[in-house]
Amino acid sequence: MRPPASWNNARVTLGIAAVTALAWLLVTTVGAELAATYWGGFIPARVSGTLAGGPLAPVWLTPLTATLVHADILHLAFNLLMLLFCGRAIEPILGAKGVLILYLVGAYAAAAAQFGWSPGERAPMIGASGAVSALLGAYAMFFGRHRIKVANNAAAVAINALWLAAAWIGLQLLIGFASAGSGIMIAIAAHIGGFLAGLLLARPLLMLRWRGA
Repeated sequence: MRPPASWNNARVTLGIAAVTALAWLLVTTVGAELAATYWGGFIPARVSGTLAGGPLAPVWLTPLTATLVHADILHLAFNLLMLLFCGRAIEPILGAKGVLILYLVGAYAAAAAQFGWSPGERAPMIGASGAVSALLGAYAMFFGRHRIKVANNAAAVAINALWLAAAWIGLQLLIGFASAGSGIMIAIAAHIGGFLAGLLLARPLLMLRWRGA
């Protein structure tokens, strides 16, 4: 299967990208980067109760507000590039509602995975990469090639999903090891959580869309 080349059926993807870019531009223009990081970032310690709430966004909302906060323009640009690349390809397949569900669930799955990895972490997790990873997982499911040929289609899909999950987790662990001494914090668990959510939801969302068609 080849990804569609048109933007005509990718309006939700474009909308998410526009809101994300505008949020970064607004925060940067008023010089509130640090305040936005702590106000809207996802902080696992707030969920576990080891850090008081204070004048911050409601903790249940922070997996979403965190997607609108980025460290710098390079962080934003990379996430927008991946969002637009994957979103344009899968929105014609899943529909606007499917992509929106996938993005939102991906954001919460990423936060849940990060919390599970480090529940006492007090540093805010920011960026849209966890939610974008869900789109990447769906993209991989739809456009990735089966590495093992089997006669049963359901088994082929399952094997492909496991293969993709193993490859993505392995890549994220390598990134984590490579950046361990650099002082740069990368939310590896969040990337894995979002990607797995995309793998698991891709086909159910596809069936949901065409069942209602």
